[in-house]
Order: sequence, then C-alpha cells, then structure tokens
Amino acid sequence: MDPLGAPSKFVDIDTLPGWTDVYEAKQLDSHPNPVEKAQVDVRSPFPYRKDINEKIILWKGDVALLNCTAIVNTSNESLTDKNPVSESVFMHAGPDLRDELQKLKGCRTGEAKLTKGFNLAARFIIHTVGPKYKSRYRTAAESSLYSCYRNVLQLAKEQAMCSVGFCVINSLKRCYPLEDATHIALRTVRRFLEIHGETLEKVVFAVSELEEATYQKLLPLYFPRSLEEEIQSLPYLPADIGNAEGEPVVPERQIRITEKPGVPDDASDEEGLEADLSFIGSHAFARMEGDVDKQRRLILQGQLSEAALQKQHQRNYNRWLCQARAEDLSDIASLKALYQTGVDNFGRTVMVVVGRNIPVTLIDMEKALLYFIHVMDHIAVKEYVLVYFHTLTNDYNQLDSNFLKKLYDVVDAKYKRNLKALYFVHPTFRSKVSAWFFTTFTVSGLKDKIHYVESLQQLFTAIPPEQIDLPPFVLEYDARVSDFMWHLSVCVPKCSYCVSPILLCKTCKGIDLSVLRMCRIKRGFLESLVSSVTNDFLRFFFSLFVLGRVKK
Repeated sequence: MDPLGAPSKFVDIDTLPGWTDVYEAKQLDSHPNPVEKAQVDVRSPFPYRKDINEKIILWKGDVALLNCTAIVNTSNESLTDKNPVSESVFMHAGPDLRDELQKLKGCRTGEAKLTKGFNLAARFIIHTVGPKYKSRYRTAAESSLYSCYRNVLQLAKEQAMCSVGFCVINSLKRCYPLEDATHIALRTVRRFLEIHGETLEKVVFAVSELEEATYQKLLPLYFPRSLEEEIQSLPYLPADIGNAEGEPVVPERQIRITEKPGVPDDASDEEGLEADLSFIGSHAFARMEGDVDKQRRLILQGQLSEAALQKQHQRNYNRWLCQARAEDLSDIASLKALYQTGVDNFGRTVMVVVGRNIPVTLIDMEKALLYFIHVMDHIAVKEYVLVYFHTLTNDYNQLDSNFLKKLYDVVDAKYKRNLKALYFVHPTFRSKVSAWFFTTFTVSGLKDKIHYVESLQQLFTAIPPEQIDLPPFVLEYDARVSDFMWHLSVCVPKCSYCVSPILLCKTCKGIDLSVLRMCRIKRGFLESLVSSVTNDFLRFFFSLFVLGRVKK
C-alpha cells in the first residue's frame, strides 16, 4: 500500500492515450489530404472501424502496474517461470500469489487459468503458457499461441471483465520470432472484438522498449485508424490472415470432398463412361508405393539397391525443398551469411559464405539448412564454386561437424557434382585440421576441391576482384596481414640461396617463430647467423635446435 499522499506506482488505463488518440494528434500536425471514397477499390480484410480502435491502447511499460480488471502473465507449464514479466507480477502481487498457484497444479501450453490479483491494482491475473518455437513445428506453435490469446479473451468474456492488459506472451526464452507472434496476437484480438466487442471496453498491449517498434509497425495492419491507413497497410498483410476468428489456417489439413475424385468439375455427363474411366489411377489414392517401413529397414541393413537408394534420397531432398519454400526464412536471410556474387575465371557462379555472420548458438540451425537449400537449389543445377571466409571467426561461429554431415547427406547429388572448388579464405591451423579430418573420415570426394587461400591477392588469381562482393571486415583484416607480410619482406634478412626470411629485423626487437623459415642449405651461413645473435638464450636456442636439425 502506498504511503498517504505518495503518488501511486500503478497506472490507471483511463489516463493512457488510446490508439486512435495518438493518430489524431499526428493528423493535426501533418494535415494529410483525406482519401476520397472513389479511390477505394479493394478493402482490407481488417477494415477501418472506429469503435474497435477506441478500445485499443499501446503502452510501453510493466503490465504488472496496470490498473485494469485483469492482466496477463506469461509463464511455463508449472507456472514458475522466471521471465521479466512473471518476476514483476510476483513481486508486486506478494507471496499469496505463489500459494494460490500451487493449487492450480500447472497449466498446459495454450491454456489460460485465473487467480486473484492480491496486492496488484488489477483484480485478476490470467496465467497462460506460450509455445516453444521450432521451425519444424511452426504450425503447432502458431496454433498454440493463438489459443493463448483466444483463451485469455474467452476467460475475460466469461468473467464479465471490462478491461484486459496483455503482456507479450511469447517470451524470449521460448525463441518465438517477435514479428510472427505479433501478427497472431493482433489479428486474434481484432477478430474477437469484431464478434464479442460489446463485452470488453479496453484492451491494453503492454510492451517493452524492444517490442514497441514492432507493435507500432503492425498495429495499423489490423487496426487501421483511417481509410487512408487501411489502404496503405493492405499490401503489408501476410498471406495467412487466419480464419474468421484469427486462427491459423493449414490448407493441407482442410477436408476436401468431391463427388468424383480426379474428374474435372466442368466434365459433362455426355462424354460417357470412357471419360470417367480415363482418370482412374491418376489421383493420389490410386498411386501405390512400397512399404515405407520395409524400405527403411532395408536401408539400415544395407540391402537396398543403388537405384532405390537414389530414389529414396531424392524423395527426402524434395521434402526438404518443399519445406524450405514454405518456411519464412527472412531472419536467416538478414544475417547475410550466404549470397551469390559474380563468376570466376571459368564463368562459374560464385557463392560466398561468411563464417563470422553465422551465430551458431543464437539461431535455429535447421532453418539455416533450409535457407541453404532454398538459395542453392537453382544455383547447383550448373557448375559453381564456393568461397568461405573464415576471417575473424570465433567459437560462436564454428559449424558443428554433425551439422555439416547432415547438410552433405541431405543435399541432392547435383550439389556435389557441380561444385568445382571451395576456396577456404584466411584459414587457421585449427580450421585446417578440422577440415582435413572432416574430408578424410566423414565425407568423400570433397578433399581435392578445397583450396586454402591465405590472402585476397591469392583469391583474385581465380576470381577477378570485380566479380566478388567482399565484407568490409575481410578487406580490413587482409590489409593488416598484407602490411605485416610486406614489413617482413623488407626488414627480415633473406637466405642468399633459398630467399627465405631468417630473423626479424633489430627494430622489431625479437624473433617471430611462426614466420621463421629455417635455411637448410648452408650450415656455415646458419653458424654466422647464430653468432650474430646477441642474446645468450636465443643463441643457445638456435645452436641446439636449428643447427641440430640441419646436421641431421
């Protein structure tokens, strides 16, 4: 309880500017030209409705501080999650909330459960559990997240609540892409208000600073505040806008009933029985295939023929390709880790892979595999080369050998057949060893195609510089290395016989053993070199190791 006379930490939603109020304030400043009705040819599936917009509030702040009928808390299945929203709710509600949550015995993903608000300004807390996001289960995740918002709203309707304060249900811990989740949240609330708008007076979206920009960008798509904004937002609506209640639609799961499967709708009865029989065996139910389980068992036992193995592999690749074309891979594409550039000296397409731009620990590697297939499928139909920049990579950018093996096994035969060279730019000793082990013991036919490139100048002998787009940090790194090698070539004494660098110059004050190349041609020359070393320890080191090896 706040001390007498002290300002309350809670925020009354009646004092917050509504979604329409913000727009009207901007309109007064900009004085836009109104859109005439004659200009409107196509209406949005989410048309402009002032009565719905007046119910919407976008507020940057802590949902636990809202003074409304109910607030939403996102948690895990045991209702003990420690995300920022839950921790704030527990802190402000007091210890009685934890005791009541134990009586609920958890909550399943997509469900919603109700408790009192206790010390909060809100009378109730609606707890819900958002889904864990994985690209392979995207449809299930979308359906579960829709259920979260729908069940919260349905519970508010059943309890005759006047206002609901939503947090962002998809937590960062559950890896749900923010923009995808925002689309589902907004369209679900919009469709609910269209059907049951009389039951709710206010819906507040309480967001953080990171989430505010996404909500401001997508809110006009589902809650346009004018006819002009409705028309402007129409091209930006996603392909899947859900059904009449906002639920995601999966065409493959819809039941389709036809009178005569396989027969075109415009086929007339006058064509007779011959026309009907001509379609027999062409539809899906009439195409017979072998026992899939038996085929897999034969594969494991090594008894399947080469032709059958190729057919099975092609079928698996086509399945990956279809998934790659249907998946939203914009987050992977934004990394700019794989892109097409020009051609090499032989006219072959050059594909660039930037190792530093692959945050292995922060992205879904299965989506990365799908993106590789999506980009490379049309490239690999003809000869191509890969340029991999290992420049300035660290442990967070190291691709796991299991992932590389999976990639090699999944891709079609054309990828391996038409890959003519793989240029490994700026390799380290560790990366060379790893590549050698991988190409020797894990995959076959790749070792002879790998070319280790120490500098861009060496790369330009195979690919003209105007035919390849280089990341700026690669150019900077190569310039530093080139400057060092130039300094080495100028300052380091050379052997008069093999022209190898012998010792760093006296201005460098030391010896760099990583660039020290031992001349094995003239022992007398090396003896004179050792005598020229002033440091006693270095003289002993050279005498013991350098001269000893030459003597052998």
